[in-house]
Amino acid sequence: MPRFEINVPTETDQPNVVVEVDRTAPLLTGRHTFQLVVTDDSGNESEPTSIIVIVADRERPTAVLDGPDVVNFGTSFELSGKRSFDIGGSIKVFRFTYLGPSR
Repeated sequence: MPRFEINVPTETDQPNVVVEVDRTAPLLTGRHTFQLVVTDDSGNESEPTSIIVIVADRERPTAVLDGPDVVNFGTSFELSGKRSFDIGGSIKVFRFTYLGPSR
């Protein structure tokens, strides 16, 4: 199994990979970003795509924010905190904040 390190690509000829976690040095709670770039048989590389994986805390609630990846200019869109959860409790308040443009 590949061992993941920050900013060190792991290459495989398989479409799936298991992220094994070392129990002595687990991923910290919070959001972790993973990226994928694929290369075809002509050597052409795709644009990178990424996903955020949330490592949850069993005491505090975990916020999960969903929304569209792309929206048309000038078009309204919906954000959802519906998948947020609290192990052993329930979510009472959802606080959404716009943080400005990202690079």
